Amino acid sequence: MHRDLSNDGTPVRTALLLAAGMGSRLSPLTDSTPKCLVEVNRIPILERLMRSLCGHGFKRLFVVTGHLSEVIEDYLGSHYADIEITYIHSPLYNTTNNIYSLWLAGKVIDEPFLLIESDLVFQPKLLTPMLQPDRVAISKMLPWMNGTTVTLDQQHQLEAFCLGTASRNDASHYKTVNIYNFSRKTWELIWARLDQYISAGKVNGYYEAVFAEMVAEGAISFVPVFFDPARWYEIDTLEDLSAAETMFPEPFTVKVAMDERLAPLREAISNRSRNALDSIKDPISAKPLLSPLPLTTAI
Repeated sequence: MHRDLSNDGTPVRTALLLAAGMGSRLSPLTDSTPKCLVEVNRIPILERLMRSLCGHGFKRLFVVTGHLSEVIEDYLGSHYADIEITYIHSPLYNTTNNIYSLWLAGKVIDEPFLLIESDLVFQPKLLTPMLQPDRVAISKMLPWMNGTTVTLDQQHQLEAFCLGTASRNDASHYKTVNIYNFSRKTWELIWARLDQYISAGKVNGYYEAVFAEMVAEGAISFVPVFFDPARWYEIDTLEDLSAAETMFPEPFTVKVAMDERLAPLREAISNRSRNALDSIKDPISAKPLLSPLPLTTAI
């Protein structure tokens, strides 16, 4: 068991990455490459995430894998710089949703941790206020955003999770960024409720349904942390990828020591991505719809 860091002000140094999904809306990029290794201007999403975690001093990372899990494991290995990596394979990744992935993690994790989805790109500084437990990253709604929202009370404290589409254009709704931080106590409560859902066969839902239920009951609470909508993007589709490349055109600046043996694998993934992009043609001009920038930062 690990010491609970939720009350002494020590930043959380353990993270959980959910990377089991197939990413079918990003096909053909994801036909032979995990969604988290799709490149944004020649730098994989996962690479950006890992460098952000390194920059904030994380020491442990749990990764829930599924689709092309072996590629992710080969890419990261057992350590990334100073981060120790543990893999949790989801054998039912193609018939379950993220509620199942998070439940699986509860069999291994017993400490405060940062939960993050593996299809996000963001400026690393945004993570700083998320290092304390029981926080949720939220953002002002923009037209491209979809998925779970939250509402806040008059004191700008979290009021409710909203999984439907009603009132989503209302100014009182904020988009969840899919980054959370849990204290040990909150995580124990959440995992117990997740276990009830999975035991009842509810494996195809979203973990936000559990959060919504428990927040409504007053069983758990989160402090909202505002993310600037111009400094993060969630990549689900090819259109999202194009927008993210516009938002993040500059070379990534956080540098870490990399294992030289991984260079051939990373080059192979990059080549597969370029070939897949070349196959996506505009139906009128017959030109590629997406064109990655030249690689300017050594990986």
